Amino acid sequence: MSNNKTMRPVAILGGSRTPFTKSFTHYSRTSNKDLMKATLKDLVAKTNLQGERLGDVSLGAVMKNASDWNLSRESLLSSGLDPHTPGYDVQRACGTGLETAAQIALKIASGQIESGIAGGTDTNSDIAGVLPHEFSWIMMEAQKEPSLLAKIKKFAEVKPEYLKPRFPNVQEPRTGLSMGQHCELMVKDWKITREAQDELAYHSHMNAARAYEAGFYNDLVFEFKGLKKDTFVRADTTIEKLAKLKPAFDFTGTGTLTAGNSTPLTDGASAVLLGSEDFAQKHNLPVLAYLRDAEYAAVDYVNGEGLLMAPAIAVGRLLKRNNLTLQDFDFYEIHEAFAGQVLCTLKAWESDEYCQKNFGSKALGSVDRSKMNVNGGSLALGHPFAATGGRILASLAKILSQKGSGRGLISICTAGGMGVVAIVER
Repeated sequence: MSNNKTMRPVAILGGSRTPFTKSFTHYSRTSNKDLMKATLKDLVAKTNLQGERLGDVSLGAVMKNASDWNLSRESLLSSGLDPHTPGYDVQRACGTGLETAAQIALKIASGQIESGIAGGTDTNSDIAGVLPHEFSWIMMEAQKEPSLLAKIKKFAEVKPEYLKPRFPNVQEPRTGLSMGQHCELMVKDWKITREAQDELAYHSHMNAARAYEAGFYNDLVFEFKGLKKDTFVRADTTIEKLAKLKPAFDFTGTGTLTAGNSTPLTDGASAVLLGSEDFAQKHNLPVLAYLRDAEYAAVDYVNGEGLLMAPAIAVGRLLKRNNLTLQDFDFYEIHEAFAGQVLCTLKAWESDEYCQKNFGSKALGSVDRSKMNVNGGSLALGHPFAATGGRILASLAKILSQKGSGRGLISICTAGGMGVVAIVER
């Protein structure tokens, strides 16, 4: 007997997110669970799924405390969903949000489940300081000692430096460089100018400001902790203002990455509802768009390949598998970790040498910039690491729904030299 199954279309049915805000400000003392619970609750309410049992919920966070070990399940239990809904955690650095969507989509496409929620959250404002392992080891060894005197003797081994809390930092463990420092190397390699980076950042803010003015984000962003919109959007910024900012990562006199053309540390959460067409019809939910395919890649950044170049390779593979060209898209949603990183990616796609070497193709060609990040990107909206994928996916689905038809490309770079990309269609 044959078990062959036809993969089903995966519909994007709705999205919700908190306003994104600068870390250590509005969401101070607000946990990942707080952010995620509120986001799920809003999404469940707007899609009228209170009391419904979904097939699965996949969520993640990058800056995670030990108490967040079962983040997805704990968050969904406060969402209004049927408590029999399962959930699990995922982490692929800045690609976490899109990775969760790809996993839920595969389960729906294969017929394992009918519906699911994907998303992520991140806050740098609620990170617990952790004492060094040496302190923990001494405490555990002291517990084993048979007498009080022996325990006290063991406690005496604690050194003052063992009592200093340690906090996570955004560095690559294998190189000791921050993401910004790695991107400085990339822009020098690809000969990306400071002016080009500032110009891209400027357009990101202008597009975001216009989108907010037009009400695009009204049904995507819900009020949370007194905020109604992202706090980074600068409608009054200019190329001249951006040009005055000093380098933030390379202080040798050749640095071009600044606070203005790099994403700030951000707090926020997002979630997206996915389902089969049958599920959508049964629950009276309009299909915004379809998540068609996804691809993943990694680069050997330790040995000199650009840390944030993996999406350039993943897109090449994705296009080849789907028999598409880079110009076969109406919209491009390219995560703006840094303006320089986006520009390096665009330049790589225009390079015969790069494309041939990395995915056996001639140059993919140029992207029409008027179709890129049309409602603002991460430079203007912010970048809570695990929440960016959900933000982009929900926004792109709405853009395609408003247009009535079309195709969009998502590209997200991540720490660790990885990339996650996807195709969305309507």
